[in-house]
Amino acid sequence: MDTYQSDPWAALGDPTRRAIFERIADRPRAVVEIARELPVSRPAVSQHLKVLKDAGLVMDHPVGTRRIYSLNPVGLGALRADLERFWSRALAAYKRTVEQPNEEEL
Repeated sequence: MDTYQSDPWAALGDPTRRAIFERIADRPRAVVEIARELPVSRPAVSQHLKVLKDAGLVMDHPVGTRRIYSLNPVGLGALRADLERFWSRALAAYKRTVEQPNEEEL
């Protein structure tokens, strides 16, 4: 599981974790609530949440005897920065391609 600590993209590579992540993006939730919505057990949801938490994508806080999970804004910021960097590179490459003179025009 150390892989996920350094790579949130790897943590989101699992379809069940993505489904959990999407539900938490809607609103903070407890493990039992997430497990009711998915075809996995509560212990499995807890393990997936641990991976997401280790990757910095979710955080939890206690409410009575439960833990409520929400998205971690710092982890989301890192994902967004990655996407913006990739998008900027793609746009720059596109611009270079478009601005190159066409051999037929020469």
